[in-house]
Amino acid sequence: MLRLVIAFFIVPFLASPALFAQKTTRLLANWQYLQSDLGGSWEAVRPVGEGSPESVPVWQDITLPHCFNARDAVDPAGNYYRGPGWYRTQLTIQNPYRQGRTLLHFEGAGQKTDVYVYTTKVGSHVGGYDEWTIDITEAVEDFKKSDVFAKQFKGNVPIVIRCDNSRDLEMIPSGMSDFNVYGGLYRYVNLTYAPTVSLDKIFATADVDPAGQAGKLTVGGRFRKPAEQSAAAVSIRLLDPQGKTVDQTIKSLNDLTGDVSLWQTTLRKPQLWSPDSPDRYTVAIKLMTATDTTTYTEKVGFRSFEFVEKGPFKFNSKRLLLKGTHRHEDHAGVGAAMTEDMIRTEMIMMKEMGVNFIRLGHYQQSRIVLDLCDSLGILVWEEIPWCRGGLGGDLYKEQARRMLTSMIEQHFNHPAVIIWGLGNENDWPGDFPEFDKEKIRLFMRELNDLSHRLDPRRRTAIRRCDFCKDIVDVYSPSIWAGWYRGRYTEYKSVSEQEFGKVNHFLHVEWGGDSHARRHAEEPDQAVATVTTGKGVDERTGDASLHGGSTRMSKDGDWSESYIVNLIDWHLKEQETMPWLTGTAYWPFKDFSTPLRPENPVPFVNQKGVVERDFTPKESYYVFQSYWTDKPMVHIYGHSWPVRWGTAGAQKLVKVYSNCAEAELFVNGKSQGVRKRNSQDFPAAGLRWQVPFNAGSNQIRVVARQGNKTVEDEVTMQYQTEKWDKPAQLILEKIGEENGVSTLQARLVDDRGIACLDAANYISFSLAGDGRLLNNLGTSTGSRTVQAYNGRAIIRVESGAGKAVVGVQSPGLPTALLTILPLKQ
Repeated sequence: MLRLVIAFFIVPFLASPALFAQKTTRLLANWQYLQSDLGGSWEAVRPVGEGSPESVPVWQDITLPHCFNARDAVDPAGNYYRGPGWYRTQLTIQNPYRQGRTLLHFEGAGQKTDVYVYTTKVGSHVGGYDEWTIDITEAVEDFKKSDVFAKQFKGNVPIVIRCDNSRDLEMIPSGMSDFNVYGGLYRYVNLTYAPTVSLDKIFATADVDPAGQAGKLTVGGRFRKPAEQSAAAVSIRLLDPQGKTVDQTIKSLNDLTGDVSLWQTTLRKPQLWSPDSPDRYTVAIKLMTATDTTTYTEKVGFRSFEFVEKGPFKFNSKRLLLKGTHRHEDHAGVGAAMTEDMIRTEMIMMKEMGVNFIRLGHYQQSRIVLDLCDSLGILVWEEIPWCRGGLGGDLYKEQARRMLTSMIEQHFNHPAVIIWGLGNENDWPGDFPEFDKEKIRLFMRELNDLSHRLDPRRRTAIRRCDFCKDIVDVYSPSIWAGWYRGRYTEYKSVSEQEFGKVNHFLHVEWGGDSHARRHAEEPDQAVATVTTGKGVDERTGDASLHGGSTRMSKDGDWSESYIVNLIDWHLKEQETMPWLTGTAYWPFKDFSTPLRPENPVPFVNQKGVVERDFTPKESYYVFQSYWTDKPMVHIYGHSWPVRWGTAGAQKLVKVYSNCAEAELFVNGKSQGVRKRNSQDFPAAGLRWQVPFNAGSNQIRVVARQGNKTVEDEVTMQYQTEKWDKPAQLILEKIGEENGVSTLQARLVDDRGIACLDAANYISFSLAGDGRLLNNLGTSTGSRTVQAYNGRAIIRVESGAGKAVVGVQSPGLPTALLTILPLKQ
């Protein structure tokens, strides 16, 4: 019989590689959510009035993905919700496979999840960041035999899901971690129909020799329900990046248990995957049994890499400086529930900034992220969320082992991945009475061995746990030059010291916070008060805003002006460090955190180069000027509408560009041409001291690279009047679009002069129709925010009637503004 099956399918497969595919549907719509606990799943499915005169209230209609904490994570009023939440939907289930399996595939759900078909519990999962699948076949078939299937649910199958992100010391990540431990179905949920026997996982290894002359592909598989079928056949094709078949095989299988070897083949001079040319091959597998035929595809990339001992990083045998950043799964208005379009936008913005490397902190992330890293050419360090707090007991350690195994197996085929991260800041105690370094070392060694067993080709790494740095392959110490300690000018010397302490050094996490739209005429003024020569790392307490040594994180102005200087210095120094493997700036985007309620935007870590809604800060363009080739130019200060100083004073104008030269014009007059020199700090020599007129000033730059030119321009007001302390608030409408009004609150002194260095907290409120667009965790989307240069912005969505918006600041009179409804 098996020979007949093989013979029947060989010819069609070679002619048409996509005959059938495992059928998967994203379950996006027709969901309801309840933020509280229930007595059990029955309360989610019982008819109204069944056993009670009232039904459970406040179910909300929602779409997936959905996060408990889409808004409250950055609500300045208090802590975010941590507890249970319930979801329910009804599915029409019609499996096209004879005796097929019906599966629910979760791409991630936080943090503990129970799944029910009607009132039958079909499975549970612990851990908010790995993928998992539950087979609901039997439960669905049993439910279809019940009376309520036809009567109450009209032929649909009720699915009920309980998620819970309550604090649990025996779970990772720790609540001490500097990010929100979100709850909900915040990644996609899929309904999958599979044949009786299907491929659960495919493991494809694409190796290439250092010279790039010979490639070897090894393909293995793991089957779902192998005991129900003793024999099958696979037909496998390898397609090059242009879609041409370069090799193929067909193989009969008599044992489907365990991890099964499917194919091994060699290629001469394969097209290599790299950040500049992310070329991928396709492995197309056709699984044939006596009853079903299913096709699967996986993308692979041939590449080699090496962390040279006491030296740089090599990729495909050439030195490559890793130019990296970090990512949290977090966004304004949705929390962790980022859609595929949002994720794509974010990753493309990173690539356009010049990124070729990313550390996914501090947990496994969506398969969509990994796919985009593959297609865009961004190398990956991915890690499990063993982050801070210490080391728990058996349940804690078992979860860490399980998540590490899941991460490696689920993302094994991605050519972008080069490092598996085992932990972060594991030297930070707090969750348990005992903090035993030797026990942490023992478990770290266990995870390191497990990683190498599962995947001997990739490296292991941790960040900031000095007493474990000898265990892993690659180590990153904590170096926060110019922020948590020290001055940014110490960055190179401290990095050289740390480089000498380990065999393989990679610096992840550096930078500092910047309050978007806040600027300073003298941003480095506080640097003179910072002690040098005593380390530039992050220590317990130094991340707070109180006490401890003088440091820019506590005593600086948190301006964009300071951070662009810090970043500029780091990037220009990196060009003079031939031994450096690379670095990763922390992070790409601002993100929410429960540990920073006193920040200028409450509960937001503001170290990103873009805001939580993708709005670029000025620092984004500093990176572009160093890391990209496409000609670009940017005048510093697009979000700095008013500068200040004395009449006739020379003011510094900085331009960030990757072009060879630039010419600046102020109010139509050329200020001369400057040549770019990356070692001429700041702004690589593209800076001018120019006179400003009182009032409006037009600034334009023309940059040239060969025969190409790019331009940028900005208008800045120049204020020469000196101000006293803030005495009053002025609230005004400065724009309107599509029913949304933009309001600005300004702090002025008792003469009405704008206080351009004021950083008072400002709070907005609304009475009447309409709503504030707040709880977004951005400089213009928080109802409580520190002023940036004496101002703060909020947006208001108009309602059917009028509304009154109020603005307050401690010690100042409240200001009010009436917003009228739009004309119908």
